[in-house]
Amino acid sequence: MDFQVVDNADHNRFEIRVDGELAGSAYYRLREQEITFTHTEVEAAFEGKGVGSKLANGALTLAKDRGLQVVAQCPFIAAYLKKHPELA
Repeated sequence: MDFQVVDNADHNRFEIRVDGELAGSAYYRLREQEITFTHTEVEAAFEGKGVGSKLANGALTLAKDRGLQVVAQCPFIAAYLKKHPELA
């Protein structure tokens, strides 16, 4: 399976595509140098396949690469950061 995480800034969300198909989204609010993750969802057909973790990793990596301060209001993103503090 081919995974790709992209920033869809027009919809304020990072998207993960699996073999070209939208598989999940991590929604955010952006303010100056701060990104607040508000909600993450994975499409039912992709649940239990690690898609959410790949989405979180990709979104947090892109945010870190842009020098953004991360605020994790989303429980999924917060839990992922606890396991991977290097992305905080």
